[in-house]
Formats: sequence, C-alpha cells, structure tokens
Amino acid sequence: MGVGISAHKLAGTVASLGAMGTISSVDLRRHHPDLMAQTGKSRDKALIDSVNLIALDREIQAANRIAAGGGMVAVNIMRAVAEYAAYVRQACESGAEAVVVGAGLPLDLPELTADHPDVALIPILSDARGIALVLKKWMRKNRLPDAIVIENPRHAAGHLGAARLEDVDQPQFAFPVVLEATLALFRELGIERERIPLIAAGGIHTHGQLSELLAMGASAVQLGTAFAVSEEGDAHINFKKVLAGARPEDIVTFMSVAGLPARGVRTPWLANYLEKEEKLQRKAGPKECTVGFDCLHQCGLRDGMAKAGQFCIDTRLAFALEGDVRRGLFFRGAEPLPFGSQIRPVKDLIEFLLTGRQPGDDPAFQATVHAAA
Repeated sequence: MGVGISAHKLAGTVASLGAMGTISSVDLRRHHPDLMAQTGKSRDKALIDSVNLIALDREIQAANRIAAGGGMVAVNIMRAVAEYAAYVRQACESGAEAVVVGAGLPLDLPELTADHPDVALIPILSDARGIALVLKKWMRKNRLPDAIVIENPRHAAGHLGAARLEDVDQPQFAFPVVLEATLALFRELGIERERIPLIAAGGIHTHGQLSELLAMGASAVQLGTAFAVSEEGDAHINFKKVLAGARPEDIVTFMSVAGLPARGVRTPWLANYLEKEEKLQRKAGPKECTVGFDCLHQCGLRDGMAKAGQFCIDTRLAFALEGDVRRGLFFRGAEPLPFGSQIRPVKDLIEFLLTGRQPGDDPAFQATVHAAA
C-alpha cells in the first residue's frame, strides 16, 4: 500500500463490513500535521522513528473505533524496514488483531510477539519453498501462522516476492502450483488443512476468480489496488485517479531500492527515472540517507547497491500520497480493477467480490445499504 495509502479510514471501514482491514505501517506520521511539524524538516532518526510509532498507535486506535467490533484490524509491516521489530511490538501493544509481514521472511515474528499470543501472525509469501522455510522454523518454536498470504508476483502491486525482474513470471508462483504444493506440505508436516487458512493475493478483481481460488484450496483473498482506489482510501483523490485510470501499457515492473522487483504506474517521475536507471546504477555508491531516518535495512541508493533502485522511496511514495502526479511513485497491480476507472465505496467492492452483483443492479441490496447508512 505504500506510505499512508491504507490508514485508519480504509482499514477501519473494511473491518466494519466484516473483512480484515489492513493498515500500512510505513511512515504514518504523514497523516498527522502535528507530527510532521516536529519532523518534516528533521534529520533526527530517533525523533522520526518515535513519532512514527505514535502515528501507528493513533491509526490503529482510530481504525478500531470505526470497525466497532466488526471484522479485524491488521497492520502490515515490511520485513525490509529498519524499524520492523519496533513496528511489530507497537502494533501489538496498540490493539492490532493481526500482524501481516511481507518483503522478507519473518522468521523471528513468533519471538517478537511472544507477549501477545492472541495477535494473529500472517506472513506473506510467494512460493512453496518460502512457505516451507517459515513453517519449519516456526514449528521449532511451537508456533504456526494463523494464516498465510500467497502473493503472486506476476499480478501484485508494490514490492514483489521474486528475487529478480526476470523471475516475476516464473511458473512456481502460479496460484494452482503454490496452493497444491502448500497443501501437500501441510500433509507432510502433519498440519490439518483447516488449521492455516491460505489467502490468495495479486490481481484478483472478479467474483469468478474468487470462486476459482476457493475451489483450488484458498480460504480467502487479499486485494490492494482495488481498496486503495475506494472512496474510503486514505490517499489523495489524485492518487486514486492515477491508479484507476492506468492502462495496461502504463503499468511497469522495475527494481526498487529495497532490492526487490516492484510494480507501479509509469507517471512522469517514474518514466524519467527509468530512462536514467542504467546510468544511475553504474554510478551507484554509498551515500547518506537523503531523508535522515534510514527507513530500509538495505537501500539501493544509500548503500550503493548497483542492481537495486537508485531513488528515495519514502520521498516518492509520500508525493504519491499527497496526490503529486508529477513527482510521486504510484504502486499498482497489473490487472484490471473491479469497477474500471470508477471510484466506489468499499461496501460496493466487497459485495461485488462476494456475489458478482453490481450493487446498483440490485434494488433490495441498495435498500439495505441506505437503511444501514
């Protein structure tokens, strides 16, 4: 979801409708003017890190108020961020009901959450090999994941679960392959099929796809881009218009500064960057963090990683959050959106995915929605 795209409004609304709403934990201070007043021009890493924990706490509590006991409020934390452990602990202390971790193997997540046994732990993985590594490591700690998100890098947005650009389309990431192999792994390890729900993610945009995935063995699906462009999405309206209006030829896959492939919309900044990428990578060398708080464990720009991206990801994602079409980096999945270029409420999206009905086509459904409102 990038910086601030899924915060309390979106996550709380999704949860209020009985689903799991997920807060993206990265640099949430940008939703809080008082915290930005303290840190907007600061290069004090400790100060920025501390106010981001305050912002995370505020967002979780606000989402829980909107959810009003419905569904679940989760927090997504990238394993690749420098403050990963601190974010995990804060999420648990602030009342998140689940912690979702991608962009790396969360082998230490059971230890980090040991004081919060009721918080659901959900790794995001892309192939059976990664799932096996996590399961075997966690089982030695007497813990199993409460669910596993299986994200297909061929279709997903943002950071992708493949090591190299050329690996994104590899057949081992296809849903049928991973689901079948994972269920076989469960049998091998003596894990009951029902014990760990499998959540398919990446490019899902129709009720038919959802039904097919359930028939393959998935228990649920996860969506990112479709929720990001909803009315309740926490980003600027320009952000939503960029994602919703993108054509297939506008969507590109490139190397992120995190050292992982990523997918987004070819906006002016990204087009300009990609033209210069090869030259920038040739000249890569270690340098100071441009924003002063070292958001990633490994950063292509800061650490001089020649095969990684050479830009400040926090700055570019923050521009996108603010709706700056010229300077922002806009992560987006590769597939069409359920409602095309329309920006619709979350409740319409959930209804469409669960039933295949367009809410406007069903007068009874509309009457129910209006009565609930």
